[in-house]
Amino acid sequence: MNGSQSQGDAQHGPLLSSEIYRLPALQAAPLLLGQHLVRRTEDGEIRCRIVETESYGGREDKGSHAYGGRRTPRTEVMFSAGGTSYVYLIYGMYHCLNVVTGERDDPQAVLIRAVEPLTPADAALMALYRGTALKKPAGLSDGPGKLCRALRVDKSLNGLRLDQAGGPLWLEQGDPPQSLDIVQAPRINIPYAGEFEKLPWRFYLCDNPFVSVRDKQEIKWAPY
Repeated sequence: MNGSQSQGDAQHGPLLSSEIYRLPALQAAPLLLGQHLVRRTEDGEIRCRIVETESYGGREDKGSHAYGGRRTPRTEVMFSAGGTSYVYLIYGMYHCLNVVTGERDDPQAVLIRAVEPLTPADAALMALYRGTALKKPAGLSDGPGKLCRALRVDKSLNGLRLDQAGGPLWLEQGDPPQSLDIVQAPRINIPYAGEFEKLPWRFYLCDNPFVSVRDKQEIKWAPY
């Protein structure tokens, strides 16, 4: 785990650059790697490093909930200005956390697939919230449903601004993405996406143990 502020520390790190929120999801997804997700709870603040993301790129992406401009009570938040949280439930039991990016009315979102606790104190509080025995440390948050349980993220956090510190959830600057070993691969569990299923729109930190799934056909990501 990387060193950072201790869990419960009242000092906030610098907020994530607003420029990232304005980018299309495909550009924002790799730039969110290495950044810090902060969850404030009644037991203190938890800080995590984002290690895996997936891009969902708007109306044309058949893997997106907003494909074709679909605008429903669930997807409405995707049409917000970048920097908003999008939280939804899958299989009736697992929540998923997304960062809305891009311009208002252009439904772009980045799924946070895996995070790594920054300190042992962060990991201990996350394990308490998970409330289950773990076969390995990475099992704490190596998947979107797992990390939401470990951070107590549910639909009550849907529609939050993530560019403002002090609320229940926000993003802070972490490692410069250009300094990280990032790879990309196809997204997971979207067989309905047709020709979009195999596009390499998932990004993760190479060799990080908290990554949910590694792909044999991963390719090196090159900064834009």
